[in-house]
Amino acid sequence: MTKRMHASALAAAILLAGASAWAKLPPPPAVDPAAKEAAAAKAAAAAAKEKEITAAAEDKAVRNFQENMRKEGKPVPKPQLSTAAMPKPPASPKAAGKKKKG
Repeated sequence: MTKRMHASALAAAILLAGASAWAKLPPPPAVDPAAKEAAAAKAAAAAAKEKEITAAAEDKAVRNFQENMRKEGKPVPKPQLSTAAMPKPPASPKAAGKKKKG
């Protein structure tokens, strides 16, 4: 019984401390539109740079793989498009919907 009372008292104390700390927080500062645009541009530039670095690393890995395959005398497989990079086939007439006659 005393363990339950201690646990409930501890929970109440934590809730009270959290509520009082939350009440004392100041409101967030207003966001400057120019700073927001600058941050968005910086994030876009960082994403482009990261994409460039990733592409270079992938190309290096492919060249290394192909070189090792040639050294071992094995046939080098031809590059294939991934399913995400493949163009979508044109919609079939059946998928576009049938027109009613008459």
